[in-house]
Amino acid sequence: MGRECFEARVERTDRKPLIGRFGGIPLRRDEKTVINDRRLAPVNTKRKELVTRLLAGRCESCGRIDEVEVHHVAKLADLGRSGTRPPWADLMAARHRKALVVCGSCHADIHDKKPVPALTE
Repeated sequence: MGRECFEARVERTDRKPLIGRFGGIPLRRDEKTVINDRRLAPVNTKRKELVTRLLAGRCESCGRIDEVEVHHVAKLADLGRSGTRPPWADLMAARHRKALVVCGSCHADIHDKKPVPALTE
C-alpha cells in the first residue's frame, strides 16, 4: 500500500535539484510503538554572587541579620571621590560592587529617610 504525498521539485543547472515533500505520513495509531525517553544530564549552574549575598540575610553595612534589600548605583563613578562620599559609598567602592545588600534601616539612611525599626523574633 503506497502513501500519497506532494513533491515539489526545482531543477537547477550544475547542481542537485531542490526537492520538498509534503504528506506521506500515516496518521493512524501504532499500538506497538516503544518510546524511549533519554535522561538528560543534570545542569549545574552556579548561583550569582548577589543571590548568595541576599540569601545570607546579613546587612553588609552594619552586620545586622534582618530582612535585606539591595541598594545599587548605575556606575561606580557615580559614588564620587574618596573623602567626600559617605561610608556606604566607601564600602561599595572598596569592594568594587555596584550593589550593596543592606537592611531596611541602613537603606533608609542611604536615601536620607526615616530608619525602619529592626525586626524582632
